[in-house]
Amino acid sequence: MIFPIKPLITKRSSFALSAITLAILPLSSAHADEFSYPQSPYSNSDFGGVGLMQMPTSRMHHDGEFTLGTTLNKDYYHYWVSLQLLPWFETTIRYTQVPDTLYSSHPEFSGDTLYTDKGIDFKARLWKESYWLPEVAFGVRDFGGTGLFDGEYFVANKQFGPLDFTLGLGWGYLGQRGNISNPMCKLSDRFCADRNDFKGNGGSFDYERFFKGQSAIFGGVEYQTPLKPLQVKLEYDGNDYSKDFPVNRGKAMPQSSPWNIGAVYQLTDWATANISYERGNTVTFGLSVNTNFNQLKASWLDNPAPAFANKNSETYLTEKQWKALASDLDEIAGYSDPILFKDTENKSLTLIANQTKYRDRDEAQMRAGVLINNHVNDIETFNIIESADNQPIVEASFDNYQFKKVANYEYIGSNISDSRKTLAPRKPTGLKVADNSEDWSYGVAPTLKQSFGSAEGFYLFNVGLTASSDYWLTKNLTVGGSVYVNIYDNYDKFNYDTPTGDGTNNKRVRTLVRQYISDNPVRLDNLQLTWIDKLSDNLYGQAYGGYLETMYGGVGGEILYRPIESNWAIGADINYVKQRDPNSPFGFYKKENQGDYLVQTGTTVGNISVYYQPQWDWMPNTLLKVSAGRYLAEDKGITIDFSKQFDSGIIAGAFATKTDMSAEDYGEGSFTKGFYVSIPFDLMTVKPSTNRANISWLPLTRDGGQMLGRKYQLYDMTDSRSPWYTRKALSTN
Repeated sequence: MIFPIKPLITKRSSFALSAITLAILPLSSAHADEFSYPQSPYSNSDFGGVGLMQMPTSRMHHDGEFTLGTTLNKDYYHYWVSLQLLPWFETTIRYTQVPDTLYSSHPEFSGDTLYTDKGIDFKARLWKESYWLPEVAFGVRDFGGTGLFDGEYFVANKQFGPLDFTLGLGWGYLGQRGNISNPMCKLSDRFCADRNDFKGNGGSFDYERFFKGQSAIFGGVEYQTPLKPLQVKLEYDGNDYSKDFPVNRGKAMPQSSPWNIGAVYQLTDWATANISYERGNTVTFGLSVNTNFNQLKASWLDNPAPAFANKNSETYLTEKQWKALASDLDEIAGYSDPILFKDTENKSLTLIANQTKYRDRDEAQMRAGVLINNHVNDIETFNIIESADNQPIVEASFDNYQFKKVANYEYIGSNISDSRKTLAPRKPTGLKVADNSEDWSYGVAPTLKQSFGSAEGFYLFNVGLTASSDYWLTKNLTVGGSVYVNIYDNYDKFNYDTPTGDGTNNKRVRTLVRQYISDNPVRLDNLQLTWIDKLSDNLYGQAYGGYLETMYGGVGGEILYRPIESNWAIGADINYVKQRDPNSPFGFYKKENQGDYLVQTGTTVGNISVYYQPQWDWMPNTLLKVSAGRYLAEDKGITIDFSKQFDSGIIAGAFATKTDMSAEDYGEGSFTKGFYVSIPFDLMTVKPSTNRANISWLPLTRDGGQMLGRKYQLYDMTDSRSPWYTRKALSTN
């Protein structure tokens, strides 16, 4: 099959190419083997992700590499975040602002906010480079965006000493030059048609556009200079910029040359600067910072692990001694609110407590076992029942004779698991000898909520403090609540009041957010009565009622089936809720029609949810959650949530919800989606902890596909059954 190829080199660019080639060739001959020149990380493209300048390469960063960067020129401001989610899969989220172009033609709505486009890119490696074969990848740029930069590509790389060559075939934005006939036309005539114009609302996955229209060959070379921090690039661009967004808005973007040249300088291990000369007339500057989520390690100031006493401990302990042991189990082993049962007949000791300190349960259990043996000498077994919200979750039962061998390192390769059995929690036997549990808990925590890329402002946020308190009336029944104090927000810019032509018939289930935040600097977020219980070995349930979240109150319940040490679980929740009136601290909306908009005066919402932690080598340390049900605007659909946990314990995830609400009714964004990062506290503090800081990233706030916020989630509560949020870190200090 032969495809006609248009000339790749013009007269105007041939001199620059020749000069660069002459400069590189003598240097490349001095680095004949791969060990005679410095190795540097792969550099990023203008759009984020590993690449040349405008064009991508097949290269990828190390697994877990996180990069935050920006590139600026007179036509575009790119702000992007890239994450090497899997060793073979790169993801990028990008916001692009167009200078001198306002988001809206109505200044009273969007003010001086520049036109902002959101893009999501991904790249998947098809195979690695070998001695003979190049590395090959397939990628999509601006996946599900408005079409400003959307394109698909196949690209290959082959390295020869300090030279890394790139050759690719692109469509859409990467193939607008059209220097080759679209090979997909041989399969179907529909691929020969031009792509449609930019998609208005964005957010829709328009597969019909894939591989359509113009295509082009692109390529280039990256040279690692003898000066380790410096790399230079040469690129042949697959785009001719004839249909770029500013051009369609009447701004000229001439291309004097298809060749781009640039330099990258590694400022430090975590920062890179770049400069390039593109289109023969445009200078682009860039700066990025990076870290690796797999390589981050905690440094703690912790209580030393107790030493095994190797002496006879006491047979009978006083009440004060039992209480002291319980306090040590809390402070030294991290088992908070401990309760101890001693069974003299069966020669066993049982500890019931919540593990709040160590994600590494081997560490926590070893400390606890040593403390127990240093105080008590007449037991043959000891049991640790890990609890959460006063409910028993999982039991670890230890043969004490074998545990002592492990604690004394009596054989090579000893491990605490040699003495342990994991069970569904049993009812403790014997006499309660210590109870350090507390019925009352309280706390104050900072709160940040944010969204990006809206018309009213690129970054909308509120920051404040949330004070919370809970009182356990029984081991199954609790009453609690939280009050939010707003410190600062800019949601006064959020002008989404009368959504004419943009979801007019939708109930305003979330887009009244300004009234709840800016207009209520102090508010009652939550006040509810909750019953939680372990219904059987593997079944948990809860029921609740009250003010369930900032915007809704009502009643509801949830059940969850989750076997011990299983990588799957299934649950369901159902709720009847009403929308709270932001003009009343305790009231609810009574009338659905509020003049210019509708609100929710009562509906049933809920989901059936499946949780699965895959055991596949090609997708390690991941969690997939799929929920189907009814949402606050009475639309029905499905939510898919995928997350990846890195060796440090950092979790990065994304979710998307598609319902029977049409893209037109939904408005800008087309459907609900978001991203989040969950960071273990012990990576940011000097003490070990099982708590996490959660940062969410919502592109837009709209009313479709919106879930009720619930205080307790049974899957989170039962985490120790097959740890995800409290999983042991693989990168250690």
